[in-house]
Amino acid sequence: MKSGFTEGVAAVLVSVVLWGSQLPVAKDVFQVIDPFQVTAIRFGIGALFLVAYCAWREGARALRYYGRFRPAAAVGVLGMCLSPMLMFVGVSLSSPEHAAIIIALQPSMTALADWALRGRRPAHFTLGCVLFAFGGVLTVVTKGDPALLLGKDTLAGDLAIFAGAICWVAFTLAIEKFKGWSALRFTTLTLVPGALAAFAVTAVLVAAGISRTPHAAEIAAAGWQLAYLSLGGVVIALLCWNAGNQRIGALNSMLLINFLPVVTFSVRFAQGYRFEAIELAGALLVIGSLIANNLYLRRVSARPGLRAGPAK
Repeated sequence: MKSGFTEGVAAVLVSVVLWGSQLPVAKDVFQVIDPFQVTAIRFGIGALFLVAYCAWREGARALRYYGRFRPAAAVGVLGMCLSPMLMFVGVSLSSPEHAAIIIALQPSMTALADWALRGRRPAHFTLGCVLFAFGGVLTVVTKGDPALLLGKDTLAGDLAIFAGAICWVAFTLAIEKFKGWSALRFTTLTLVPGALAAFAVTAVLVAAGISRTPHAAEIAAAGWQLAYLSLGGVVIALLCWNAGNQRIGALNSMLLINFLPVVTFSVRFAQGYRFEAIELAGALLVIGSLIANNLYLRRVSARPGLRAGPAK
């Protein structure tokens, strides 16, 4: 049991490192290939690998939708096309560290969405943590100067990232509608239509002159980054997350994923970016608030008969 828990923690940490480090890597790739093309390429490659893996692991029957293609396709387009495209467009206009901080808010956003859609009101402590976390995000984005919000590109990028995070929250909430499907099957059968939608959207944008199909030399120049984003950020990260989450549970997984901004900030520091003290203070406020809420939910869930709201 202890060995399984340790393996689960290790698997989730692999996902956290891969997802946290892919944001700076993607930012570099956007100098050569635009975010729409990168999204289509990485999810296309990811879909091929996951289809093969799902068929090998669960059999060819696991690739059939059995009358549930439309809802799966709708959820897939939302979580595997719109969410990553908006995220990457946002990163191209803003910065990886802004993206990491906003992404870290997803558990809080999920709790608020669950309250709005299902009436499951979070505890007062959770709402307080959410408020502090959002304050930390504003601190990082503005660096203590609200006038920075008026920067056209940065603001547009941060809003795109926030919209992408909302799409992922909706994708996460939709998982409950697919009971009976394993995590691997759900991921694969939503990724396929999501990847197809990403190619369709990119084709429309190319026709409209908004996106440009990269040349073979450009793809080769960004070869290792594309491989990292596709195999690392999609295939390995998703498989490790699913496997780790099954072993250690959602509360432990969300506690570990709160450290995603730490990975991104560390990679950016290694790349030569130097953070201002107020940026680091804002990041610590976000991470500290989310960890405090996670520990609170853990403590309350251990008490029989008590409920602190959805433990997302």
